[in-house]
Amino acid sequence: MLVKCYGAAVQGIDATTITIEVNISLGIRFFMVGLPDSAVRESHERILSAFTYNGYKFPKQQVIVNLSPADIRKEGASYDLPLAMAMMAANNQISNERLGTYVIMGELSLDGTVLPIRGALPIAIRAKQDGFKGLILPKQNASEAAVVDGIDIIGIENIADVVQFLDGKKDIAPTQAAIHTYWKEYTESIDLDFAEVKGQENVKRAMEVAAAGGHNLILVGPPGAGKSMLAKRLPSILPPLSLQEALETTKIHSVAGTIGKSTSLICQRPFRSPHHTISDVALVGGGSYPQPGEMSLAHNGVLFLDELPEFKRSVLEVMRQPLEDRKITIARSSMTVEFPTSFMLVASMNPCPCGYYNHPQRPCVCAPGAVQKYLNKISGPLLDRIDIQVEIVPVPFEHLSNQSPNESSASIRKRVIQARLIQQERYKNEKDIHCNAQMNTRLLNKYVVLDNACLTLLHRAVDQLQLSARAYDRILKVSRTIADLDASQTIQSRHIAEAIGYRNLDRENWGE
Repeated sequence: MLVKCYGAAVQGIDATTITIEVNISLGIRFFMVGLPDSAVRESHERILSAFTYNGYKFPKQQVIVNLSPADIRKEGASYDLPLAMAMMAANNQISNERLGTYVIMGELSLDGTVLPIRGALPIAIRAKQDGFKGLILPKQNASEAAVVDGIDIIGIENIADVVQFLDGKKDIAPTQAAIHTYWKEYTESIDLDFAEVKGQENVKRAMEVAAAGGHNLILVGPPGAGKSMLAKRLPSILPPLSLQEALETTKIHSVAGTIGKSTSLICQRPFRSPHHTISDVALVGGGSYPQPGEMSLAHNGVLFLDELPEFKRSVLEVMRQPLEDRKITIARSSMTVEFPTSFMLVASMNPCPCGYYNHPQRPCVCAPGAVQKYLNKISGPLLDRIDIQVEIVPVPFEHLSNQSPNESSASIRKRVIQARLIQQERYKNEKDIHCNAQMNTRLLNKYVVLDNACLTLLHRAVDQLQLSARAYDRILKVSRTIADLDASQTIQSRHIAEAIGYRNLDRENWGE
């Protein structure tokens, strides 16, 4: 008897519906075709054990399994459950009336317990797009998939639940996601607050500008000056995720398997801080079957690289194209996948090997030329892509001992949100442009119009600092953001001057 049921294969952050055909006929052999990997082929033993443990019969005839379309690689143990259900239906152990109306995914343990899978959210989205009534998957993944409206999400714990549900002997209520309650609880919560930071008002201002325009940022200063402390508080002043951004972010983390069991939707902007020993593949994504890397996991959030010069040169250089394109394309012989990488890069570093170059009290003990050599670990093209470069100095004692309250993240965030609303209105007709940092040359010419005073100031800065054309564009983008924070339609000299001040670490004049 020939029976069809449906699963899904995840490629990149999107899913494709897979038709699972099982035909039982005369014979004694078991065949599986359709480009399955080793984990899929091993499902035979897991299904056999689960059947035996739960009192079901494994077919004693020839079983042919076809996974269609055959040119898509099927990976992982999440095909165990649909294969088992198709075999039971083909062997007349369950009714196949409901089988074709649901997408089924889940890994089986030897006792028939259904284990969680990766990619539940993109699978649910694809099931809805393809017109299925519902999705049957492990209970641990149900809240994640339930974010998708208009489709029944049936969370199950073991193989017996699925058999009884498909036979109509047991009703399982679809999982409901309380998105609005969950959304409000997490989007308004702030774990780390700028009110806890003493002093560093100029750095806080630079981070406010960076958050308002989505600009990349680097902090350079001696040990203990507060670089990491400030960077970790940047997400607290970023605008809340929109629902579309939250879905995009959740899809990526769903594919990577980094979503918690109780999490249905990622409502806070990601903050990723990989160690400097990370490999280039772990940063950009990849592998034999490409998975998202740290840059994609930071999508719509912050990627923080602490001690930037300690990262391998090859790791830093692979970031250059994704920083510009805001996506990464990973090509393999059998497939090409694309992951989004629209994140804010925040980096920190010491100014020199000893850490005390330009320190107001402690002398630098580095050898001549060591400062420039240390900075040379970071290429000029990468530094050019960092819009805001801030030098940070230690906090004086009078600021550390000051008990007066500092401005909170909530207060700063209100100004950032107002600036983002201005940009949202400005770019409402532009595709994939949401903030000033994403402006291209056409938009720069349209929205950054300078008067003679601004042009004179900018001309002097380009000559004295020997800025590149890319650095020139970055100054224009940052000045547009500063003007938005002032709610100013036009860019004025003070906006240009502040933006130029954020380029004081360019290679040509640093460390001389």
